[in-house]
Amino acid sequence: MAKPPRPPSGRTNLASCIVATIFLIFVVIIILIVYFTVFKPQDPKIAVNAVQLPSFSVANGTVNFTFSQYGSVRNPNRAAFSHYDSSLQLLYSGSQVGFMFIPAGNIDAGRTQYMAATFSVQSFPLSTPTSLGPSLSNDGNGISGLRIGPTLEIESRMKMAGRVKVLHFFSHHVEAKAGCRVAIAVSDGSVLGFHC
Repeated sequence: MAKPPRPPSGRTNLASCIVATIFLIFVVIIILIVYFTVFKPQDPKIAVNAVQLPSFSVANGTVNFTFSQYGSVRNPNRAAFSHYDSSLQLLYSGSQVGFMFIPAGNIDAGRTQYMAATFSVQSFPLSTPTSLGPSLSNDGNGISGLRIGPTLEIESRMKMAGRVKVLHFFSHHVEAKAGCRVAIAVSDGSVLGFHC
């Protein structure tokens, strides 16, 4: 007559639980390594390509203009970047003179999106303009050099914030900022240069 099978002992159950636990810890470690090496969220990169002032006027010590900024935002992540809290701010002498919200949107993984922002800036008082570079005068032979004249400097600050969803489960907050100083000729509103 065959003996009935013996019920598993407590030692066998304990060994099985230990092996299962070690296996689960190993799987979690592998997932974390892959997450932080391959799928680690990175902040997007903003590049400002051009700044223009389509309209510009100075009257009675105040200045009024339309500001246009052209740039690109690159998403280096392996997942789409959803931006929803983004803005462009203009400062003159430390005070805000212009502001624009950037509409929410998505930038696909590994893609670059080109953006253009144009808005009117309300009149603000012009402080004492500074001179930029040498001004050449008439040399007596009827030849006159380039005169740059007084300039004003404004600062643009672009901020893009949002989230990247990694592996469809983990949501990570990312943010990018770009600040540029723009030199403008007071005489005609031409952009003499910008530095970001």
